[in-house]
Amino acid sequence: MSVATLGVRGRCAHCQTTLVLKPWQLNALSINEAFTCPHCEQRLELRCPQQIKRFKSLDSLGLLRASAQVTVCTALLVALVMEWVGLLSVTEQLNASLIAVFVYFAVTRYFRHRQRLTLILDAARAHGD
Repeated sequence: MSVATLGVRGRCAHCQTTLVLKPWQLNALSINEAFTCPHCEQRLELRCPQQIKRFKSLDSLGLLRASAQVTVCTALLVALVMEWVGLLSVTEQLNASLIAVFVYFAVTRYFRHRQRLTLILDAARAHGD
């Protein structure tokens, strides 16, 4: 899962400790499995439907970043070719390139902002529930 390096945090409902979730804990959350809090030893899981939806949406943000890179590279190449052909002046080509790079950094900033996520982890239900 690509969210392992995102810095997703979890807050234990028992001891109120906030911790950066490790890759194995993120994987447990993604397959709806409970795990033990390292501080209070209580079993935790993610139960809030809104938080589950936001957590699952982190995978699609990885595709957004990759597609933004491809789009910016394409825009830079198109502007360069248009300048070579004579459809754009050097100044216009530079402006188009700067706008493309600015858009990329704006998308990357949005991506990083959406990654900052603190999940409220509730007590795990018994296996029979």
